[in-house]
Amino acid sequence: MFAKAFRVKSNTAIKGSDRRKLRADVTAAFPTLGTDQTSELIPGKEELNVMKLYAHKGDTVTVYMSGGNPILFELEKNLYPTVYTLWSHPDLLPAFTTWPLVLDKLVRGADLMLPGVVVPPTGLPQVQQGDLCAITLVGNRAPVAIGVAAMSTAQMLSSGLKGKGFSVLHTYQDHLWKSGDKSSPPAIAPLAVNPTDSNEEKVDLGLQGNLSCLTLEGEEENRKVHHPEASEDTSSGAQSQDSLDGKLLQEQMDELLHQCFLHALKSRVKRADLPLLTSTLLGSHMFSCCPEGQQLDIKKSSYKKLSKFLQQMQQEQIVQVRELSKGVESIVAVDWRHPRITSFVIPEPSLTSQNVQEGSREQPYHPPDIKSLYCIPASMTQLFQESGHKRGSTLEGSEVRRIIIDYAKKNNLVDADNRNVVKLDPILCDCILEKNEQHVVMKLPWDCLLTRCLQNMQPAYQVTFPGQEPILKKGKLCPIDITLAKKAHNKKVTLVRNLETYGLDPCSVAATLQLRCQASTIVFPAPGAKDSLQVQIQGNQIHHLGQLLLEEYRLPGKYIQGLEKAPKPGKK
Repeated sequence: MFAKAFRVKSNTAIKGSDRRKLRADVTAAFPTLGTDQTSELIPGKEELNVMKLYAHKGDTVTVYMSGGNPILFELEKNLYPTVYTLWSHPDLLPAFTTWPLVLDKLVRGADLMLPGVVVPPTGLPQVQQGDLCAITLVGNRAPVAIGVAAMSTAQMLSSGLKGKGFSVLHTYQDHLWKSGDKSSPPAIAPLAVNPTDSNEEKVDLGLQGNLSCLTLEGEEENRKVHHPEASEDTSSGAQSQDSLDGKLLQEQMDELLHQCFLHALKSRVKRADLPLLTSTLLGSHMFSCCPEGQQLDIKKSSYKKLSKFLQQMQQEQIVQVRELSKGVESIVAVDWRHPRITSFVIPEPSLTSQNVQEGSREQPYHPPDIKSLYCIPASMTQLFQESGHKRGSTLEGSEVRRIIIDYAKKNNLVDADNRNVVKLDPILCDCILEKNEQHVVMKLPWDCLLTRCLQNMQPAYQVTFPGQEPILKKGKLCPIDITLAKKAHNKKVTLVRNLETYGLDPCSVAATLQLRCQASTIVFPAPGAKDSLQVQIQGNQIHHLGQLLLEEYRLPGKYIQGLEKAPKPGKK
């Protein structure tokens, strides 16, 4: 609705009576908001404006502004919250999740189609057709759009998640958002899954989000009314089956936890790494040793916490754990001769597990071959003409040096008395000398001549990914840029940009970091850069980023900027 610019008809301060009526309307439209929250949203004395506008399709919309931000808008007597309001109240509406790359299409006015909806392990929220819903991105609970459900949850599932899911009304980065302070979504961690929930309607979904069966609470109640005895039997049988399944899942997670732990100690952790933070062991080593297609989740194991698991491993004398600084545990010793480590066989990587679902799994990352090049500018065309190169041609540094040396020798410019010095002819003077040097500098040493030639040429670079044609670009190669920023409540976040230049998918990197760091991540357009995405991770995660980029992705350190900002050992 606000994908294109709108026309403002009026903008006036709201009256006291209208303010009270608006507060009552908000309470009626959003009953989950408490009295205090409603009063905070519609303040009693602070400035509150009402703006009448015409959307680009001709709809008349009323927008309520508070603190310089649009907080609500009214369309056909229905109230809707803006993203600014939802960032303060993320649970105000039932939320559906999509991928970060889908956001760009929503901003341009597209509706959210069901194939773009991510199904969580707990199932989709229960909504009816016409219900107002929030749309969030993977890894962040802060809504980025609101829309009206085009069908109920049951209809979505019965359709196999095909077709239009939501008619989108308003998004982050649209023109309504631009009428505010243009702040970015906060990083709000996803809610922890509580397996004991819930008495509401339940959806049984497989790990891959495939629909297996749908059981509605109403149907169960009907069965209990008509067949109470059978219902009790079925209920007790279902409970025992659920208990059995839960125990089996817990045993499998315990086995996976032990496997990842022993694999990490045997193949990744070195003596020089000790003392090693227990969080680093989990985030940088154990998660990496998890077999493809499986996900390590300690909360689903019988240990529930990493500290309890490591206590058990210490009792078995495999490792020694100490609290070297207050509240921070580290592994200080490992018995690599322990029978459990020596007898552990590192599993072979599964070839058949790759590409299980066509196009759904990424290929292993291989760093690109990067070459620094030099582009011939118009001012140096004559110097390279004899060697058959034209203006705009790109050359490697070694080729430039060879051409200049050949030119000097061919034109007898090497000083007869000192072979380390080159006499400058008119062409060389025009190429490398400043105006005030033209009649002063007559000779230059070889190294100075070559350096000046390279400095006066335009930079370029060539990136070659395995099995692909080389990509040639002019200008300087931008490194992967890692910075720290402060958000609300003085919390730090780590920002990473320019990943695409090196063939890295920001969404994939964000997902990996979310597991490694056990912190929320979001992906959004990089400011001031066209078609480039930026990854945001909660906290100072530069240490984990360095390990991922340098050790796993094997990118040279000269292409990474900002690693020096990693937290010092022993400090949070």
